[in-house]
Amino acid sequence: MKFYVCIKQVPDVNAPLQIKDGQLVQDADRNILNAYDASSIEEALVITEAHGGEVEAVLIGPEKAKETLRKALAMGADSGTHIVTSGDENYDSFAYAKILATFFKDKEYGYILCGKQSQDTDSGLTGSMLAEMLNLPYSTNAVGLELQGDHIVVKRQGDTGQEMIELASPGLVTCSNDMNDPRIPSLKGIMQSKRKPVDTIALSDLNAGISEADTKTNILSFEEKPEREPGKKYEGEPEEIARQVAQLLDTEENVI
Repeated sequence: MKFYVCIKQVPDVNAPLQIKDGQLVQDADRNILNAYDASSIEEALVITEAHGGEVEAVLIGPEKAKETLRKALAMGADSGTHIVTSGDENYDSFAYAKILATFFKDKEYGYILCGKQSQDTDSGLTGSMLAEMLNLPYSTNAVGLELQGDHIVVKRQGDTGQEMIELASPGLVTCSNDMNDPRIPSLKGIMQSKRKPVDTIALSDLNAGISEADTKTNILSFEEKPEREPGKKYEGEPEEIARQVAQLLDTEENVI
């Protein structure tokens, strides 16, 4: 069975950053593999190592993003595809999904795996949009996958508990970073990654028909997170404090 894993290069959220004139400035220019995508790669590797198959990583990004694709190969992915962009675009989830849908329209696979969201925007929409564009059954926020015959059983984290979903092939799954602990590439894996095949496709050659109208979301500016108001501290006997808190919840917060 073949797995395609969609990955993204994102800014390192632990790197120094600041906001100037409503714009996000990252002086360190440190970029990494999106953590949710790393979990997707790991889960695909675990399944193919146990049952056989192939894992191909797909990345959309500028030329410098190839180093992130190589990390996926160093982890163990068999091959990669780099859809090369100029780096000046401001694509949102819909635009990324449209590009990927064009890429996958003539491909054969068992499952497409995506991170449930990316660390830079946390939108969490690309996977679901891609599944809709490809008319695929899908499951979101997976915390476990188990291959059973020709289908996958997805353990997903719901709002009130975990759900078990049987997902037919071909299908799509978005993966949580709570799913596993992605492996750290070994020196051998890093060396082998340099010899693994990577197909490079210019976005203009993909004929995805992407235009400014395909970006549905516009970021106007960035602002610092507002500080929380200080809490209230009550002193005195427990009974009196309980009465004060109950009155506060009733008259000011309107919750009782």
